Amino acid sequence: MGHLYFARHGQTVWNVENKICGATDSPLTEKGRQQARELGEEIVKQGLTIDEIWYSPLSRAKDTALLVSDMTGVPAKEEPRLIEQCFGKWEGTPRDGEDFKKDKENFVYDYEGGESMLRLAQRIYNVLDDIKKQDKTILLVAHNGISRVIQSYFYNMTNAEFAAFGIKNCEIREYMW
Repeated sequence: MGHLYFARHGQTVWNVENKICGATDSPLTEKGRQQARELGEEIVKQGLTIDEIWYSPLSRAKDTALLVSDMTGVPAKEEPRLIEQCFGKWEGTPRDGEDFKKDKENFVYDYEGGESMLRLAQRIYNVLDDIKKQDKTILLVAHNGISRVIQSYFYNMTNAEFAAFGIKNCEIREYMW
């Protein structure tokens, strides 16, 4: 049975501006493109065997995935379910706001027009269940919110650990079924 790799997209304009991106399409910076190239180099250097790259439709993840695909020769395809969680009223606001952090602890709350953590988890768990049925190794290129759901699929976490979890831009993680 295959296993799973996950990488977060490269740095975006709103990452630099400390804004919540969510489902808003914030483009990569030049540093973000360089991080994506370095991720591709690292995959080649480590000799990772990856059958396919699946990426979020948002440009920051798509552009990262396509740069990695070009460098590694691994085919890439868009997976719409990997889109980042919509944070509703919080999108475009400061990422470190105390009210936003407090709202993230309410897993059924939809951020007034966004998507609740439970709905996000349902969507991503379905993707992971679909991958698990295949005999392939897949690299998912998506978002920080997606990374926390994937982490929770493989490891037990408290609600506080889940809400606080995150990975760096173009960080890659490996998960075993």
